[in-house]
Amino acid sequence: MPFNRQAMSKRILVVLSEWGYWGEELIGPLDVLTGAGYQLDFMTPFGRKPPALPPSYDPTYIDPPLDKGVTSEHFARRTKEVENSDLLNNPINLAEQLPLMPYFNSPNFGHDLEAFNNKRDEFWAKFVDGYDALLLPGGSGPMVDMVNNERLHNLILGYVNRDKLIAAECYCVTCLAFARDWTERKSIIWGKHVTGHAREYDYKEGTGFAQMYGYDGQPMNTSANFGPPFYPLEYILRDATGPHGKYHGGVGKTLSTILDYPFLTGRSTQDSQLVGELMVKVLEQGLRRYGW
Repeated sequence: MPFNRQAMSKRILVVLSEWGYWGEELIGPLDVLTGAGYQLDFMTPFGRKPPALPPSYDPTYIDPPLDKGVTSEHFARRTKEVENSDLLNNPINLAEQLPLMPYFNSPNFGHDLEAFNNKRDEFWAKFVDGYDALLLPGGSGPMVDMVNNERLHNLILGYVNRDKLIAAECYCVTCLAFARDWTERKSIIWGKHVTGHAREYDYKEGTGFAQMYGYDGQPMNTSANFGPPFYPLEYILRDATGPHGKYHGGVGKTLSTILDYPFLTGRSTQDSQLVGELMVKVLEQGLRRYGW
C-alpha cells in the first residue's frame, strides 16, 4: 500500500537536559532536520538553558570504553556554535506547562486527578498535536532530570496516544522504558525492538554533568565528575521490551540505530546524524522499520 503522507506542520519538539546533553546528539539530527525544512522548538524541565557536556565539544577527548575519539572537529565546532548562539536561550518550561499528577493520598485526589487529566489533554493538544515528532537527545544529564521525569513521561505518552514518532538517543532511551500509563503500568516498548548503551560501552567511572543544581533549585555554577552511570541501560531495556521484543546492542559495530515505529532509538553519539535522516524518512516516506 502506498504511503499517504498526512498534513504535516514540519515542526519537531526537542527536549533537552539542563544538566548536560551530548553535543552531537543534538547537532546531528538538528542539522539534518533544519536542512529538510523543519522547525525545531526546544523544551527543558524547568525552562533553563541546556548546556552541552564539555567532552562533546572537545575533539581531543578519548571515550574510555571505546578507547577512541568520539567528538569530531566538525561536531565540536557546531556544538560550540550552538552554545554561543541564542538558539537554546529561551526553551519552553515543561514544569509550567503541565503539573505533576496529585499524590495518591492527597485530600482531594479524585477531583485533583480529574483536573490533572483535563490539563494533560490541553497539554497534548498544544505540544503533541502541534508537532510531527518528539526528539530526545542523550548524554549523561538526562539521567538526572529526564529519565524519571513524570511530566516528560506524560509528554511521551501523548505521542504514543497520537501514534506519532518518538526519537530517543543514548540514555534518553530509558525515558521510553519508564514512561507508563498510570493504570496499566506496562512498558510502552514492550514487544518492541530498541537499542541503547550496551553494557560493554558503559563507563566505569567519570560520568559527568555540565551544570548542577542545589536543593533550592538554583544553579551551582559548577560541572561534576561522578562514578559509573546510575544504571546499566542495557538491562533496563532488555526487561522493558519483554520476551517478544528485543534489545539490540550492536557491540562491535560503529552504528546501532533501530526503528520500530513509533520508536526510533540511537545507541550513542555516532548514530545521531542517521537518527535525523531516518526521522525525515519516517515523516515523509512512511518508513516504519529499520535496523532489525
